[in-house]
Amino acid sequence: MEHPKRLEEGLAHETKDKNELFSEKVDKTNDRDVTNREKEDTSSVNQQKQQQQQPLVKQKAKRVATLDAFRGLTVALMILVDNAGESYARIDHSPWNGCTLADFVMPFFLFIVGVAIALAFKRIPKKRDAVKKIILRTLKLLFWGILLQGGYSHAPNDLSYGVDMKIIRWCGILQRIALVYMFVALIETLTIKQRQSVVEPDHFTIFTAYKWQWIGGFIAFLIYMITTYALYVPDWSFDHESKRYTVKCGMRGHLGPACNAVGYVDREVWGINHLYQYPVWSRLKACTLSSPGSGPFREDAPTWCYASFEPEGLLSTISAILSGTIGIHYGHVLVHFKDHSERLKQWVSMGFGLLIIAIILHFTDAIPINKQLYSFSYVCFTAGAAGIVFSGFYILIDVWGLRMPFLFLEWIGMNAMLVYVMAAQGIFEGFINGWYYKSPDNTLVKWIQNHVFFNVWNSQRLGTLLYVIFAQITFWGVVAGILHKLGIYWKL
Repeated sequence: MEHPKRLEEGLAHETKDKNELFSEKVDKTNDRDVTNREKEDTSSVNQQKQQQQQPLVKQKAKRVATLDAFRGLTVALMILVDNAGESYARIDHSPWNGCTLADFVMPFFLFIVGVAIALAFKRIPKKRDAVKKIILRTLKLLFWGILLQGGYSHAPNDLSYGVDMKIIRWCGILQRIALVYMFVALIETLTIKQRQSVVEPDHFTIFTAYKWQWIGGFIAFLIYMITTYALYVPDWSFDHESKRYTVKCGMRGHLGPACNAVGYVDREVWGINHLYQYPVWSRLKACTLSSPGSGPFREDAPTWCYASFEPEGLLSTISAILSGTIGIHYGHVLVHFKDHSERLKQWVSMGFGLLIIAIILHFTDAIPINKQLYSFSYVCFTAGAAGIVFSGFYILIDVWGLRMPFLFLEWIGMNAMLVYVMAAQGIFEGFINGWYYKSPDNTLVKWIQNHVFFNVWNSQRLGTLLYVIFAQITFWGVVAGILHKLGIYWKL
């Protein structure tokens, strides 16, 4: 059996099997029957040719540790910005245009989902079974997304549960991942009759080999761009705290908070009561003097400051398909190019190219970088950053072999769904808070926060940051490591 590393590098056929070597020695010493020896030699040559003709993708390759480490980094980043973002507004989501640390989380998830799809569907024995698997996983992600972000769970601080179906939120992080996954994975499954065993080391061959994936991404791009700039957005109204507000629009192609097509589509499809009720635009200077942090609204704040807006809505999810498409391209490079330098040349050149496009579009005000709208420049900027970070991880972990410093992230990545549910969504803390003494405010979680972090450092801001790093990220990293040793995995 070949060494996994040699298989991953595509060197599986450079050495002969021990049985073949033994057979050759016997042939050299056995001259009694020339005819039989010629037949055996011919059979051996035919076997070697058959082995050489087998596609490399059918061989079991060494696991690429970079995938898990990158996924783990994304989950850890989400926990950090979700729980420490209120204390450090600069790392929280940008109120509108621009890109902060929190704005990289969603596209990083979609990027690594795309990479994983290319590897998961290297072999497709039966398309029907593959399609069933894709649909089942999509439904699972949709279910967990609605349960965790639809409003049913009030963890970690509110011990009650349940949601009024009149205001349930249908969209969310896992829902977007589910829809992008389904779209990209179905194209991957249905358009590949027989994957090429070798792709020539040409910069454009890998694109033409998977043209249908790029056509799908381009169609998503066209739908988003045409709808964003051509759809007429009329005036709209909403209720807030028993008051009726009206937002004046009557325009096309507007990219501001009030009258963009992204919000209009979600209001028409889902209804304004089913959108996210705490949009980040409430931290804009137009809404509050505490910008970029949260604070009371200004007396002259525009009416739209009080409205709901869905950051994971329908039209922006169509744009997010591009993030998955770029991710699956990186996965195709990983599958077909076995040389480290060839992989990195493809990845890094594309990463920097996307960054340059995004910067030009943003600073010329053609298409600003905007996470809430999931603008094209935002797709390019975050996908380019994901490609560069992924390439850096690949050099450190899989090329240089510096795996030990990143084991912590690998463990989290191997149990990404578990850590997301328990830490990022606060389910574990909510469970612990359910065991209180005399008062719901007197819990183990709050005791640890106050006595181990806040009081020791004499700063709630710094204490919150340290609590997130050690009591959440580090804690769940250790738990994920234990589960890894037990062979238990629950990924996104």
